[in-house]
Amino acid sequence: MHFVTAKTILTPHSMNIYRGCSHGCIYCDSRSKCYQFTHDFEDIEVKQNAPELLEEALRKKRKRCMIGTGSMCDPYIPLEKDLGLMRRCLEIIDRYNFGATLITKSDLVLRDLDLLARINNKTKAVVQMTLTTADDELSRKIEPGVCPTSRRFEVLQACREAGIPTVVWFSPLLPFINDTQSNIEGIVNYCVRAGVHAIICFGIGLTLREGNREYFYAALDRKFPTGSTNTSLKELYQKTFGYSYMCSSPHEHELMTYLAKLCRQYNIQLGTDSVFKWIEEFPDKNPLQPELF
Repeated sequence: MHFVTAKTILTPHSMNIYRGCSHGCIYCDSRSKCYQFTHDFEDIEVKQNAPELLEEALRKKRKRCMIGTGSMCDPYIPLEKDLGLMRRCLEIIDRYNFGATLITKSDLVLRDLDLLARINNKTKAVVQMTLTTADDELSRKIEPGVCPTSRRFEVLQACREAGIPTVVWFSPLLPFINDTQSNIEGIVNYCVRAGVHAIICFGIGLTLREGNREYFYAALDRKFPTGSTNTSLKELYQKTFGYSYMCSSPHEHELMTYLAKLCRQYNIQLGTDSVFKWIEEFPDKNPLQPELF
């Protein structure tokens, strides 16, 4: 890791405390060259003055809103356990009576459940958890540096017990790997049992572009050896998708139809823009003054 002194933190209501990640997810779009990383992805850039910048920004805001993090890089990478920058930022969000929402794959978020519950009791807090596969063994292959799906389910349960609403990112679904009806059933089952409010799904597939494509293909060679047809999974991807940005499952329509059916059956909101709108809605409550002491 390396430390930097950042100039800004919010753009306009979202922040990234860390730049880079150690989760090692084989499909990570944040590795793409378009994001112009000037350092190795695993050499994580730490914005050491993030809490101070956040406090300055919130003090100036005339209208309270939801403050989000995690859209680019997970705020609960292992470094956070020792650095505690995310917790300090949540303390500031709580002090100034803003809302908070975060996206993570890590159970380290449980450390801050007290703060998230406090924020939610006053305004609104939403925990967004990424689940890609109901199979823990497969999860360890494609997301090797983070807790398996069953543990993330326990995090969702803990949020429910604390009264904190949750959203599941069911993405990406990797063609020829976890684009199956049984996987959809497993994830939805987890969501039902954990009382998840909504599922975000961008379709059955993944995106590949320069930077993350090469990393993904190298991972396929390492983790998914040649099958009985003597065609490797990498070769199958190359033959099927070429250099396409969007790599959709051949079964996308039927699987999305099945996912929508299950969500209607269990009263789970499914979508993208509609779910984002719900997440970003700040509760219409009487204005509160910051806690100065």
